[in-house]
Amino acid sequence: MSQKNCMVAQSGGPTAAINASLAGVIDGVMKSKIYDTVYGSLNGITGILNNDLMNLSALMEKNPEYLHRLTVTPAMFLGSCRYKLPDYLDDDSSYVYIFKQFADYDIEAFFYIGGNDSMDTVLKLSEYGKRIGSPVRIIGIPKTIDNDLCETDHTPGFGSAAKYIASSLLEISHDTFIYAVKSVTIVEIMGRDAGWLTAAAALARNEYNTAPHLIYLPEVPFDKEDFLLDVKRLLFEQNNVIVAVSEGIRDASGNYISASEQSVDTFGHSQLSGAGKTLEFLVKEKLGVKVRSVEVNVLQRCAAHLASKTDLEEAFALGKKAVALSEEGVTASMVTMNRISDAPYQIEYGYTEIKHIANEAKSVPTEWINDAGNDINQPLIDYLTPLIQGEVDITYENGIPVYMNVSHLAKHQ
Repeated sequence: MSQKNCMVAQSGGPTAAINASLAGVIDGVMKSKIYDTVYGSLNGITGILNNDLMNLSALMEKNPEYLHRLTVTPAMFLGSCRYKLPDYLDDDSSYVYIFKQFADYDIEAFFYIGGNDSMDTVLKLSEYGKRIGSPVRIIGIPKTIDNDLCETDHTPGFGSAAKYIASSLLEISHDTFIYAVKSVTIVEIMGRDAGWLTAAAALARNEYNTAPHLIYLPEVPFDKEDFLLDVKRLLFEQNNVIVAVSEGIRDASGNYISASEQSVDTFGHSQLSGAGKTLEFLVKEKLGVKVRSVEVNVLQRCAAHLASKTDLEEAFALGKKAVALSEEGVTASMVTMNRISDAPYQIEYGYTEIKHIANEAKSVPTEWINDAGNDINQPLIDYLTPLIQGEVDITYENGIPVYMNVSHLAKHQ
């Protein structure tokens, strides 16, 4: 019997859980009775095109402790890319080379860990593979802090980012409440088209803290005059107003509320920044009170020291599930999670054909947003709460977390 190997890559924006899925894939292959070796493609699909590959099985066999360390390491151990494959009907040269690489390395299955754009790559490779009759099984493994992938209850990386946002909003509240002066604090949170992560700011509320007092998501048109009235009303009742806003909030005409000129990435997505700063200037001009904006930016993506244990465990399980599905012959699909219940929280793992997922986006249901469009309703709290549970065991050295060495990525900088 010829040797059967696997290949795995990571793509898109980093999270605190994407390496946990990678660790799950490696663990699944190491325990497999079908596969021998798993190769890692550096910097996403471009690693295959550039023949930048590493033997992950050999690395983990050298030091078994690496698997746990990899699980708790933030961002991408294999590096990332935002490379959009062309339509193979227009130019199939990349596809020809990728599948030649699969043949040269005896690849039986390819796993791509990423978000919506990565699932577009999974779809294109799957369609081309079917066209040429390739036996390679191609499976997507979800990740994104945006939580906007369809056909899965939630995505790995989101729970940890949500935990970080909620914790940060609580700490910002403590910082703000010490001053008995009228003030407004605006926290801008990632979320271009979906407000899931901004909604998680509500988890900061407890028996003594009602902040954030206002929450604005991109699912609802944003009106500057209504916003000013909301803030003004609250300032009559209390000294401090804390606002959580998605970076992708936009007006009724679909225009982003942003202080910066818009640019787009290779997938045509707007690159946003400045919504918080725009609202800061607006409050300062119209209300004349102390105001500051906080752009959380990349901090929310890779705060492994505040990761959700639930998130990492699920990410690891999805990686293992992808390997098991490939052994069963599944291809052109993405592994998924289906929620069975909120209390007790239970999920089951499955898969859905990639054609139902790629290039689609899941928004926050409008019934989970209040009628005024400035807060969220209890069903969304119930949905979010289980995802941030549990703390991760991380090794510290000289007071700093110990993560995997990623010096192999330096040559690509």
